[in-house]
Amino acid sequence: MDRITINHTLQNTIQQHGSKAALSYKIDGAYQDISYAELGKRVKHFCLGLIELGVQKGDRVALLSENRPEWAITDLAILAAGGMNVPMFSTLTSAQVEYIVRDSGAKIICVSSEKQFQKVNAFKADVPAVQHVITFDLIEAETDEEVLTFDQVYELGRKVENGDDVYESAREAVAPDDLATIIYTSGTTGDPKGAMLTHSNFVSNVRACLEILDITHEDVFLSFLPLAHVFERMTGHYLPLTCAATVAYAESPFTVAKNMTEARPTVMASVPRLYEMMHERIIRAVREGSSIKQKIFYWSVGVGAKVSQAIQQKRKPSPILRLKAGLANKLVFKKLHAATGGRLRFFVSGGAPLPKSIAEFFHAAGILILEGYGLTETAPVISVNRPDQWKFGTVGPVIPNVEVRIAEDGEISSRGPHIMEGYFNKPEETSEAIDADGWFHTGDIGEIDSDGFLKITDRKKNIIVLSNGKNVAPQPIENQLKQSLYISQIMLIGDQRKSIAALIVPSFDAIKDYAKENQLETDDMSALIRRKEIQQLIRREINDHSTQFADFEQVRMFTLLEREFTQEAGEMTPTFKLKRRVIIEKYKDLIEKMYGGDR
Repeated sequence: MDRITINHTLQNTIQQHGSKAALSYKIDGAYQDISYAELGKRVKHFCLGLIELGVQKGDRVALLSENRPEWAITDLAILAAGGMNVPMFSTLTSAQVEYIVRDSGAKIICVSSEKQFQKVNAFKADVPAVQHVITFDLIEAETDEEVLTFDQVYELGRKVENGDDVYESAREAVAPDDLATIIYTSGTTGDPKGAMLTHSNFVSNVRACLEILDITHEDVFLSFLPLAHVFERMTGHYLPLTCAATVAYAESPFTVAKNMTEARPTVMASVPRLYEMMHERIIRAVREGSSIKQKIFYWSVGVGAKVSQAIQQKRKPSPILRLKAGLANKLVFKKLHAATGGRLRFFVSGGAPLPKSIAEFFHAAGILILEGYGLTETAPVISVNRPDQWKFGTVGPVIPNVEVRIAEDGEISSRGPHIMEGYFNKPEETSEAIDADGWFHTGDIGEIDSDGFLKITDRKKNIIVLSNGKNVAPQPIENQLKQSLYISQIMLIGDQRKSIAALIVPSFDAIKDYAKENQLETDDMSALIRRKEIQQLIRREINDHSTQFADFEQVRMFTLLEREFTQEAGEMTPTFKLKRRVIIEKYKDLIEKMYGGDR
């Protein structure tokens, strides 16, 4: 296989599909397209503008922005100049941004808006390495000569003499093993580490996924996960741009439902929380309907589940079952398909474990969710289910050209062209993560079944060790308990304790509905969740959803919280993983009260 760069893949796509829509974004209430030819022109001129500002091969350029066309153009321009993109989540605080900028040594920072600019402006004067700030939106930066707009840099590049030659020379000087990015892991503890990924890391991962996922230039992606995260960076950016698919940007994470019906994607990647929220909204709407509508819905789900089982067992559904399935689709599932835009081929799930029951529900409705697995350090995909080869509850077979092995303690290691170069300026952490034989130790616990499907049990660091020495993997239990209509979020605790306890965020809407049905006062949610009736309800739900777990894995105590875990409060990562140590510290008094100070 020839070894090429991201620059080469983009150029190949432009040459073969120049007139096709590359990016699509909302302006004045309607989606507008940027063709691949136009994208190539904008990347070239912005790249030349960066070069005029002094960006040389190996320089770091930081990028602090929400998903938008300028993000894609800036990223590709940085790579064409031989630089490294240092992407940052738009939800980061000024202090977090400063840490990454200082640690990476970025000489230019690109920001989207006034809000993001102010984060940088708070420390810019104290970081002399930063030479310029480039803003995508027009902002009021007084008369700071170091602050330029995207359009100003673009025009600077457009006026370069012999621009085509300069651009081609810079682009061709980049080698496959050159670094493309430093992605700082969001991290659930401590300072983030910068994973160094090469052009070859991404290209190999994209090619392997295209080989098995049947994605073509006819597909349309809806991009809403942060492009600063490696999952969206590969699946919603490099992968579609390699095969000439179209990327439509959601306006925000809060408009995804509306944007799905407008952009009408054929493929979409997300973290499990989106699918869980979709499921919650569907079930809530059903509960609010009449008894006959509820019966029709659950009958349809039952029919769909039988069709799903037949498909999984590679059997053809019987004529009667096909007739029932057609009726179920007409009565119920057709509306769900319309809500996704009407032409979705499949969802992809990653970033966190997808509850098996959620995957089963959607497939019963005729929507396939392909769960995959990977990490920032693996560019990112290690394994993924295929459209023609999948098993719910697993993260699929290992992708081509990637190796996986399971250690005696269950830890997953991986080796191949997708593994990062290491952590930026952290040789000790690098040697701890990647051994002398090139195996990257993921920190995840898992197993490979007889059919070659990888199953993730939990994070090694998340394993709860009870005071009696029993080990408890919290994620499978949490995922099972979240299947309760009344439990929205949950985190198990109990390390070095006698038993398992839980912090639970109830589904507030469902709790209100239950309270109304049982003539309980609903005006004060804080008082409501402390009522004996609600506490008993949650206890029944925990018991009903825990029958498959061992006695020592049962939740013995719980506390209902008055608000959700959020990114803004520092309790979740941008891909909605719980920051367990942060939550434990924040709620330590409640935890001690549950346990009565007993260890």
